[in-house]
Amino acid sequence: MATPEKVDVWVGLDVGKNEHFAEVLDDHGDRLFSRAVGNDQAAVERLLDQAAGYGTPGLAIDQPGSIGQLALAVAARRGTPVAYVPGLVMRRAADLYPGEAKTDRRDAYVLADTARTRRRQVHWLDTSSDELLARLRVLNGFDIDLAADQTRLTNRLRDALTSIAPALERALGDRLHPAGVRDLLARYPTLTALRAAGPIGIEQAIAARSPRVAGKVTRAVQAAVAAQTITVPAEAVTGRVIAELASELDRVCTRRDALAKEIGEAFLAHPFGELLATLPGIGPRTGARILTEIGDGSAFATGSKLAAYAGLAPVTRQSGKSLAAETRSRRGNHRLKNALFLAAFASLRSPDSKAFYDPQTGRRQTSQRRPHLPGPPTLRRHPGHAQDPPVLPARCPSNAAGQRRLTRRPAAADRTSLVQPGHVHTAPHSPQPTSRLDNKMGTPPDNFPLVACGACR
Repeated sequence: MATPEKVDVWVGLDVGKNEHFAEVLDDHGDRLFSRAVGNDQAAVERLLDQAAGYGTPGLAIDQPGSIGQLALAVAARRGTPVAYVPGLVMRRAADLYPGEAKTDRRDAYVLADTARTRRRQVHWLDTSSDELLARLRVLNGFDIDLAADQTRLTNRLRDALTSIAPALERALGDRLHPAGVRDLLARYPTLTALRAAGPIGIEQAIAARSPRVAGKVTRAVQAAVAAQTITVPAEAVTGRVIAELASELDRVCTRRDALAKEIGEAFLAHPFGELLATLPGIGPRTGARILTEIGDGSAFATGSKLAAYAGLAPVTRQSGKSLAAETRSRRGNHRLKNALFLAAFASLRSPDSKAFYDPQTGRRQTSQRRPHLPGPPTLRRHPGHAQDPPVLPARCPSNAAGQRRLTRRPAAADRTSLVQPGHVHTAPHSPQPTSRLDNKMGTPPDNFPLVACGACR
């Protein structure tokens, strides 16, 4: 398989449902040819054969899934490198080219030229065949669709309950997860039907599949029924809608439960899935979403690059003489970022994670640092700093206007050792240098300029 470094013919492919458009450039940016390409195997193979006549082709696309899957499969079988240029990046890059037209030909040209001029910056897809990852992508996509349907049906069901009996919605709205509650609404969807069923009928309907909550829910439903004696207009029709919504919601929940088992089996069958499963907060669903986005992680040389790809690395905001500040990135792979955020919150069930993030614990145990921004361990305080309480940097005495005190009183030999932001203070009690970034994110990155101030030399 050719590597991105060997590519000298750039095929920009603006994918479409029935037809793609290809723009082919050489390594100097000159147009070789351009034409429409049908969305079928033979047409894509002819395109790559024609491009291979000029050198080593590389494919640049803006849609790696769905309508672009066949083109990726053809490129993978032929060993053609594939560069992925997200749609937002392509639209911003298009602003650098003359003209305001939005055509398939122009989009294909922007794709090819962006990949040519940003060979090292674009994301090169791993097109190797991995049946487990392919299965997980399909199952994850289906699970996300079912989750959206479950949320939609739940909201619609609660709205219908509120329209005929607000007290009943308050009693059952937060308890729709147990299957017995859904069975109750499918059988007795209105106050009139619940009164006719009585406490025994209500409890039997719930206990069939949710015996543990049957008694508690029955008492809550009885209180809701007793709280309202008025029958609202169109109660019967609304009740029919509630029954159908409850049945549909039950079907979706049952399908998601079965799908979760299938996802778990495929996730644990992958070698990297077994490793992810050992981390706190990562279950089959979340781990499968992470795994489908990063694969085995070989595409990322360091944890910092993975954090930047996910949009979790801090971003410095600085202009002119304004103070530089590190903020959260709004870019990155949002699917991966969302999965990592879910894992971070779920990890709080683990005692170690809870102790690490708990504010009270953080104040009592100075050996643990709570990062202000999420990120990999490389963005947090180095373990070597945990031997002593951290020292926050302060400004040099020459800048008295912005001088701050240290978090703890230093030794007499260290009281003159105050540093400016961006300087390193090498105090005897610090096993590692501290810097401006240490205050917020822990150890600074490897390429951060560290200059010792005069008091430390």
